[in-house]
Amino acid sequence: MNRIWLRHQRALTPVLLLAPAATLFLVFVIYPITASIGLSLYDWDGVGPRRWVGFANYYELASDPVFWTAAANNLLWLTLNGAAPLLGLGIALLLNQAIAGIRIVRALFFLPFIISPVVVGLVFAWFFNTRFGLFNEALSWLGLGPLAPLDSEDGAIFAIVTAGLWPQVAYCAILYLTGLITIRPEMIDAARVDGARGLAMLRHVVMPQLRPVTFIVAMVCIVNALRGFDLVMIMTGGGPYDSSTVLGYYMYEQTFVSTRFGYGAAIATILFVLMAAGVGVFLWRLLRREPR
Repeated sequence: MNRIWLRHQRALTPVLLLAPAATLFLVFVIYPITASIGLSLYDWDGVGPRRWVGFANYYELASDPVFWTAAANNLLWLTLNGAAPLLGLGIALLLNQAIAGIRIVRALFFLPFIISPVVVGLVFAWFFNTRFGLFNEALSWLGLGPLAPLDSEDGAIFAIVTAGLWPQVAYCAILYLTGLITIRPEMIDAARVDGARGLAMLRHVVMPQLRPVTFIVAMVCIVNALRGFDLVMIMTGGGPYDSSTVLGYYMYEQTFVSTRFGYGAAIATILFVLMAAGVGVFLWRLLRREPR
């Protein structure tokens, strides 16, 4: 046995090191995904026997107006989340300056990231509250009438996205600040000698070195926009009239409230495909730019 190990040590060592992580990945990621996809082909209430229905759940989704509303809200969330990298980059550039008291400012900007999403949802639910929220107090100071965004079919999803942007911008700022710290100072000095300033410095010197960070930021924004659930649950419960529901919340509602486990699994499968497609596109673009 010892002779076999010495002969194949180089080949066996990576396998043995990767085996625990690969096993956990198979059990807790791959198996639940495949089980959920398989469950989407059944009609099941979680208690009785499963009934095979094939693609009937997907056909029903195609004519379900709430599903399309949830998908549209996810795409809207994804679009508006595009502001998070830009705002995060601007904040990171500010926090990277050598200014007195900048550490205190950094702590204030990082605070939203460490707060629980449930707490964020409660804070913004109070902020947008029609009767005592600070949002309407600020509008009254500006001489504008009171608004009720959480009670509006058109405004509820925008209030939720605003709440989601607060910690998302902070996270993007943390990632970009980490990237800015690793930028080689000699390249900045060389660019200054060549006359690069302002936006030219940012575009031609800073951003190319932040490309890996930008990729991670984009991936995180895509995933967070598509898996939104907690803020919807806390702030509106998908209302009013399902106008602010998203795919994650609709999946939960159909699975655990309506006890339609197969239908909920079909929604989860669609959500997984959307996430995989978004991540796949960014991975493909990243690999195309890598030197061969």
